Amino acid sequence: MNATAITLLFTLIFWGMFLYSFSKDRSRYRNCYLLFFALLSMAPFVIDISGEYAIQVMLVTYLAVMVALLIVPFSLIHNGIVMMKNEGRSTAHMLSLGLGIVVLIGELMTAYNIVFYSFVYGVERAQRYFSSDAFLVQSLIIVTVVYGSLSFVIFMIYSVFLMIIPRSKDFDYVIIHGAGLIDGEKVSKLLQERLDKAILVYSKDPSPTKLIPSGGKGSDENISEAEAMKRYLLEQGIPESDIIMEDKSTTTLENLKFSKDIIDSREGRKYTALVTSNYHVYRALRYCRKVGLKCKGIGSHVAMYYWPSALIREYIAVHSEKKHAILFALGWAFWMWFTVMLIKAV
Repeated sequence: MNATAITLLFTLIFWGMFLYSFSKDRSRYRNCYLLFFALLSMAPFVIDISGEYAIQVMLVTYLAVMVALLIVPFSLIHNGIVMMKNEGRSTAHMLSLGLGIVVLIGELMTAYNIVFYSFVYGVERAQRYFSSDAFLVQSLIIVTVVYGSLSFVIFMIYSVFLMIIPRSKDFDYVIIHGAGLIDGEKVSKLLQERLDKAILVYSKDPSPTKLIPSGGKGSDENISEAEAMKRYLLEQGIPESDIIMEDKSTTTLENLKFSKDIIDSREGRKYTALVTSNYHVYRALRYCRKVGLKCKGIGSHVAMYYWPSALIREYIAVHSEKKHAILFALGWAFWMWFTVMLIKAV
C-alpha cells in the first residue's frame, strides 16, 4: 500500500468516526474533536497528492492554523474594548481585555521560539537556550496558552459546522428560544432575529407546523417573553391557531423541558426544530439531550461583532460543567507533563 492510499485510509476512518457519532447525537462533545481530527487527517493526503506544490500546501496549512489560533486573543481583546465602550469599565470587561492580551503575548512568544531559535540563531545557541530553566518556564506558559486556544478553536469549528450544514425542512413543531425584552414588552433585535428565522422555517415547511415561543415573565418585564413573541408572530401574519405559547420557563433548561411537555401532550408526529441564536445552538442541543427532547438546532443571524465574544461565553459555559472541566484539566496536565519530559530528554 503506497503513501497516498495510507493517508486516504486514515482520512476515511476519521471522517467515518465523526459522521457516525454526529448522526447518533449532534450534542456530544466528542463531535468537536472528531470533526477537528477528521479535518486534520485530510492535510497529509492533500499534501501527498499535491506533488511539486506540497511545500506551498504545507505553508498554507500552517498559516491557516496560526490565523485560527489568533482568533482567540483578538476576539477577547475586541470583546473587552467593545463592552467597555458600550457598558462601562466593569471587572468582567477588563478581564476579557486582559486575558486577550495575555493569550496574544503567549502566542507571539510561541512563534518567536519556533522561528528565531529554530531557524535564525543556529543549532548551538538554540541548544543552550532549550536546556535553560527560562525556556522551561516559557514552554509551560506556551503550552497553557496554545492548549487553551486550540481547545477553543476546535469548539468554534464545530459550532460553525452546526450553522452551515444542510438540514431537513419537514417539522411539526418549531420551538423559539426566548430572550430579554426591551422596556418590558418589546422584542429585542436578538429575539427578532430568532423569530424571523422561525418564520422562515415555518414558511418553507411543507407540513402543518406549530410555533412554540418559549419564555416566562422576568422580574423586570410587563409580559412574558412568550406573549411578546406571539404578538410579533401575529403581526407578521402567522395564524394564532399555529402558535402555542410556553410562558412558564425562567431558564434555558426550563424552556426546553416545558416545551417538550407541550409537544408530548399532543397527538401525531413530533419532528421538532429549535431556533436560537447561531452561537447558542450547540449548548441548546446539549440541554435538549438532558431533557430527552429530540430536535434539530437552527441558528439565527447574530451581528458579526457580537458573535466571537458570545461564542467565548458558550465555550466557558460548556467547560464549566464538571465532566468537561475535569477532562480539560487532565488534557492540560498531560501536555504539561509531556513538555517537561521532552525538554529533559533534549
